[in-house]
Amino acid sequence: MDAILLFLAAGAAVATSGMIALARPFLRSYALAHPDQRSSHKAPTPQGGGIFVIATTVAAAALAAYLQSSYEGVPLSLAWVLAATIALAIVGAVDDVRSLQAVPRLILQTVAVVVVVATLPAELHIIPALPWWLERFGILLAILWFVNLVNFMDGIDWMTVAETVPVTAALAAFGLMGALPREATAVAFALCGATVGFAPFNRPVARLFLGDVGSLPIGLLLGWLLVLLAGSGHLAAALLLPLYYVADSTITLLRRLAKGEQVMKAHRSHFYQRATNGGFSVYAIVGRVFLLNCALVALATTTILTASLPSQAAAVAAGCVLVGLLLRQFALRKR
Repeated sequence: MDAILLFLAAGAAVATSGMIALARPFLRSYALAHPDQRSSHKAPTPQGGGIFVIATTVAAAALAAYLQSSYEGVPLSLAWVLAATIALAIVGAVDDVRSLQAVPRLILQTVAVVVVVATLPAELHIIPALPWWLERFGILLAILWFVNLVNFMDGIDWMTVAETVPVTAALAAFGLMGALPREATAVAFALCGATVGFAPFNRPVARLFLGDVGSLPIGLLLGWLLVLLAGSGHLAAALLLPLYYVADSTITLLRRLAKGEQVMKAHRSHFYQRATNGGFSVYAIVGRVFLLNCALVALATTTILTASLPSQAAAVAAGCVLVGLLLRQFALRKR
């Protein structure tokens, strides 16, 4: 079964690349991303690569789950998660073509997240001291925030690739170690492969962007996978894997709120955006983010392999220090 998962991940990469190559003429007319206040690109660029990332992820994950269940069909919980993913991709596709207002967009995102939260196992409990209903509400808010922060962070070429590939690769490996359900492991493999297939087209200077059709459902799937990882007793690992994305987007939001800025308005206040303004090249930024994520994966792995609370706390603390150092470097003008 492990070999099948690797084969499906490779197939997802090839299928994504092939479909994008064939569909590029269509993508030029689907939705061009024109430079605005938030953008880092200078010329109109096709977006919509996420259509194929999500399509191959859903297809490969469903096929893997079907094979893993001895041809009994795709588990109902996974079917609902994939349905919510497709629905959120449709919301993103509409938003790419014709910008949705913030309120209806948030409502539709919330509906998709509610469906995903409803599929979580009843016995899943991340923090036993919290009432079940309060924890579920917190999980809903956390996944909803993750959906949006992945969208916010998808602002320069290869940024989402530098985040998604190491995180999903780690989740896939942890799944093989028994830290995730089989169907969730299949999703991690599929999403990793599909993102690798998209990467050549998003290489700086990008010929294609993900678009909201890709970033929103990717955030949903990553949030779901991280919640399952935390619920299996690996909270430290679930905190470490997305730590850079969470820190950059959350600190930026809090800073903008403190300044009284309109948080729903396009901006260039994220640390990685400040780094581009400060003289860092795109390669220098995403290269640092990728290496940081590899370090966070290594720290997360140590927490998976040990049940020692002090060692897990030390790993999380080390991750916070590494993320803080990179954020500080991005915030300072390059010499």
